[in-house]
Amino acid sequence: MELAKRVKTLTPSSTLAISAKAKELKQQGHDVIGLGVGEPDFNTPGYILNAANNAMQNGMTKYTPSGGILELKQAISNKLTKDNGLEYKNDQIIVTTGAKHALYTLFQVLLNNNDEVIVPAPYWVSYPEQIKLAGGSPVYVNALEENEFKLTPAELEASITSKTKAVIINSPSNPTGMMYNKEELEKLGEVCLKHNILIVSDEIYEKLIYTNDEHVSIASLSKELKEQTIVINGLSKSHAMTGWRIGYAAGPKSIIKAMTNLASHSTSNPTSISQYAALAAYETENDSMEEMKEAFNERLNRFYDLINEIPGISCVKPKGAFYLFPNVQKAAADNGYSNVDDWVTALLEEEKVALIPGSGFGAPNNVRLSYATSIEILEEAAKRIKRFVLNHQS
Repeated sequence: MELAKRVKTLTPSSTLAISAKAKELKQQGHDVIGLGVGEPDFNTPGYILNAANNAMQNGMTKYTPSGGILELKQAISNKLTKDNGLEYKNDQIIVTTGAKHALYTLFQVLLNNNDEVIVPAPYWVSYPEQIKLAGGSPVYVNALEENEFKLTPAELEASITSKTKAVIINSPSNPTGMMYNKEELEKLGEVCLKHNILIVSDEIYEKLIYTNDEHVSIASLSKELKEQTIVINGLSKSHAMTGWRIGYAAGPKSIIKAMTNLASHSTSNPTSISQYAALAAYETENDSMEEMKEAFNERLNRFYDLINEIPGISCVKPKGAFYLFPNVQKAAADNGYSNVDDWVTALLEEEKVALIPGSGFGAPNNVRLSYATSIEILEEAAKRIKRFVLNHQS
């Protein structure tokens, strides 16, 4: 049976080969350190677990409205007002099965065949695949490392064509951890307004910032930008709820209505129990997430110093999320490898450290390392990487 053409356009995940090899080595009894995970290593806080249990005990296990329960929509609206200075009515919000599904649904209702979406590189691996599945074309713009991997207004404008429908802005970023400030967003916004381009603002890491920089949602900068922006967010990173699969989108009523209609024919609704857990997460004041953030900050500072000490590796210090994205091209070349992917594979085989090659993020000279694990494991990982680099120097 021949598969649909749209599925054939998908690019296999760059993490699959490394993940499969790491799993195989673990099964053989090797002590493998995996730095590829994209989720907090903390459990979901107890008050959220209790809310989920109460929901189950009280019979909240039935279908809900496709766009989410009204109580959660209101809690999200309150959150957006309090944290981001944004006011949305309930019919301008959709609760989705994770922020990833919010993005998928958005592209499905937004894109026609050959519509273009500007995707700054490095990018999260699912952006281009979701765009292609919707019949669109990702247009990659290489954001320079010396500019902290951030898209400039000139680069954005140069990439716009008559087919451009949207641009993705991810701040703080996966995989780089970089973030845009207010002035930078204002200038990008001017270009988008000039050319009538929708802004897809992925803000899933907004609560994980380790500097004095303030997260700014581009939608909050003006009424015009708000009307031209879809805000994507969720609780996976902020509340250690990756497996609960609750995200949301907020934006123009017409787009949200179309997304809700599509969801009614795909997922029916987000999991009812998860919605009540998310409701408790947003309605309850709790400092457990601040403790998680402090732990990430401590790990970042320690791991960043250790990685930067390794010959041939350089890294711009991230401001948010929980990844390092160092450039390892020189180390790979000095170790006798023609590309970073081969270097990553050899590192795994010899030192049993699994990194994610940057090629899958549109940055083949880099690797992504998650520091969502203990300092002891991070220190051991850095030790092994450094040993590998020094042992293979030509």
